[in-house]
Amino acid sequence: MSQRINFFGGLVAAVLTVLAMSIFTVDQRQYALVFQLGEVKRAITEPGLYFKVPLVQNVRYFEKRIITLDNAEPERFITSEKKNVLVDSYIKWRIVDPALYYISVGGDEARAKTRLNQTVNAGLREEFGKRTVQDVVSGSRDKIMDQMREKADADSRKIGVQIVDVRLKRVELPNEVSEAVYRRMEAERKRVANELRSEGAAEAEKIRADADRQREILIAEAYRDAQKIKGEGDAKATSIYGQAFSQNSEFYAFYRSLEAYRGSFKSKNDVLVVEPGGDFFKYMKNSGRGSDKHK
Repeated sequence: MSQRINFFGGLVAAVLTVLAMSIFTVDQRQYALVFQLGEVKRAITEPGLYFKVPLVQNVRYFEKRIITLDNAEPERFITSEKKNVLVDSYIKWRIVDPALYYISVGGDEARAKTRLNQTVNAGLREEFGKRTVQDVVSGSRDKIMDQMREKADADSRKIGVQIVDVRLKRVELPNEVSEAVYRRMEAERKRVANELRSEGAAEAEKIRADADRQREILIAEAYRDAQKIKGEGDAKATSIYGQAFSQNSEFYAFYRSLEAYRGSFKSKNDVLVVEPGGDFFKYMKNSGRGSDKHK
């Protein structure tokens, strides 16, 4: 009886051991490849519980999640201007065909990273060689990243890998190139500033010349109008004097003499030396006789 129990116990243990060796699970974060005598028999891409032939078949697991390839040191590339730039980039990739991945790189992640790094670097070298420093630093970075992702993805599909993204974290100039670029930028800014100053000075001279011309024109026109008005006034005064002279020549002569007296004796300090019998005092000498005559 005890021998029978031992037999059944050993049989159950053997069955459980074989069953345990036949069952394996695949996590949602993994792929699984089932090998038989070193040959890939099937690829498992969905999570769950699976069976294999014990002792004959074995299973290898591969990462299903996105993997980041980030270079420790920036790479040096040459632009179309023959200038060196330092580029710090990273690659986001993942396995999409585990069987092809194993056949191509032996399932070795280091070999896959080397292959991807070489592909991306070759593409970046080509793209940077077509563009200037200004383009790669600011203008065309997004375009370069999109083109590199497409090219690298097309090549990586050959080893069962998908390139999710290629990013340029930093694009810098080496110290010797940076100094030369900064000096050139400074010289260019100075040249532009000098041009603007020259243009401003020329415009200022133009404005001054135009203002001086307008000033001379205004002064000339004002002088012309003043002379015209003065001439018209003199003509009118002469006309009035002529009319008055024609109406009463004696009164006109008397009035003109008074004007002369007034003009000659404006101040108490004025001194006039003339002969007493001169014509200047004609109406002063005759004023008394004239009065007596009227009386």
